[in-house]
Amino acid sequence: MKTIDELTKKAVELQASGLLPGQIADELNVSRETASWLLLHSKKEEKGEAAPAPKDIYVDWSNIGRSSYRQRLMASTMTDLILESLGNTGQHVDVVIGVALSGIPLASLIGEELGCEFSTYHPNKQKWENESKETKGTISQNFANVKGKNCVLVDDVVTSGSTLKEAVAMLEELGAHPVSIAVIIDKKGMEDVSGVPLNALLRVTRVDRVE
Repeated sequence: MKTIDELTKKAVELQASGLLPGQIADELNVSRETASWLLLHSKKEEKGEAAPAPKDIYVDWSNIGRSSYRQRLMASTMTDLILESLGNTGQHVDVVIGVALSGIPLASLIGEELGCEFSTYHPNKQKWENESKETKGTISQNFANVKGKNCVLVDDVVTSGSTLKEAVAMLEELGAHPVSIAVIIDKKGMEDVSGVPLNALLRVTRVDRVE
């Protein structure tokens, strides 16, 4: 998918299959606002009322995601970033936490490489709608207990940073100690999230012409 029309079509298809804007944003690796705009784009365009698109960048990493072998290679590279980050701060890691959905397989592989426990964070994007900003998520009870432990968060793409901020806040609320974050792509250009170092394989900077 390369064009706005293709993204709009995909967003509409995902909505028709039962996904809500927050989940669609996750699937397309765009902001929640962009997902909502895509869903309204085709209807407003038909009426000649189409508004300018939000400033966002679409990321398609399915060439990695569809291959477990490529994911393992990516996880190894992210593990190296994490170890470098921990070395700089003198911290250690007890639990690697995958942010659902796309961060989970990467976190599982990274946890194996680091020889530590594994858990997951589920942001409640299924509850997010335009009129509600409530996105407080949960740490799964099916995996490692995080209380009192040093934790590393793993996700695929940072768009606005809101999900990671929520995850850091949730960990601190549970008595855990988030010490590092690793992602494939950072679209926001963030050095840290709520004081926790953010390590990205790629950082995307949008350069807009200033008149």
